[in-house]
Amino acid sequence: MLGQRIATAIVLLIVLGLAMSLATPWPFLALLALATGCAAWEWLRLTLPSAATRPGGSSAAGAGAGSGTGPVLAGVLLALICLALAALWLQAPMAEGSLRSLGIVFRGVVPLAVLLWIVVAIPTVLRGRADVAPGSIGLSLFAVPALLAAWAVLAILFVQRGPWFVLSLLAVVWVADIAAYFAGRAFGRHKLAPRVSPGKTWEGALAGVAAVVLWIAISSQWAPTFGAALVARWGWGGALPLAAVLAALSVIGDLFESLLKRRAGRKDSSALLPGHGGVYDRIDAVLPVAPLAFILIGVGF
Repeated sequence: MLGQRIATAIVLLIVLGLAMSLATPWPFLALLALATGCAAWEWLRLTLPSAATRPGGSSAAGAGAGSGTGPVLAGVLLALICLALAALWLQAPMAEGSLRSLGIVFRGVVPLAVLLWIVVAIPTVLRGRADVAPGSIGLSLFAVPALLAAWAVLAILFVQRGPWFVLSLLAVVWVADIAAYFAGRAFGRHKLAPRVSPGKTWEGALAGVAAVVLWIAISSQWAPTFGAALVARWGWGGALPLAAVLAALSVIGDLFESLLKRRAGRKDSSALLPGHGGVYDRIDAVLPVAPLAFILIGVGF
């Protein structure tokens, strides 16, 4: 399993590196769209009443031949929407349609996603009700702005600020996750959310927050990074506490998906990535972090 996990990680890093290094942004934006569509399919398999599975293993709406088509169609549709937006933004950035879509997404969808993470996801995680039925129209609808906002933020930042800026933003999630994992294994004693994810500890979570604060402090010394943009807008006194908030929100994203999987009786969101589970498993913490990070650095449309 470890060898399979490492091999998959290497392949993913190579694909990501190639997509980000090419002269045209299309490969990266298309890769993001594909990931968004796959994550939508996986999310809705966990929450859509016609597709979700109860912890006991029975279908939330009864077995049926078409029970799995809804998530697939939704995933394909969302990926196509992402590609259409990318085409609009890249081919005619100053055209009326392009400016209108930019406004709708970045003044509407992105703030909506942040609001929903705060008023829906955080209370859901804090309640920790893993014993309720998985099927939920509300949580299924939540997938659309959550995924579309994350795609749009990473896409526009890649186009406008380049690959290093996007990587430095994604590193916020990676650093938090890695620090939490190793600190939790070494020092973890107090369970963070035992009903949702028994392996996570307060010690690991706090280590993840501290690591992200340190990452922002270090990375801010280089101009084309998220850390530099955050410090430039908020100063050190504001940027470091906000880095802690982003780290905490990455934990919420992880726990939120863990709760959805527990309700549906699944270990992984899918088996698309051997050794890693599904695409949603890999980006669960990115989804709440990216939209708020975008707002915090003051990019406006």
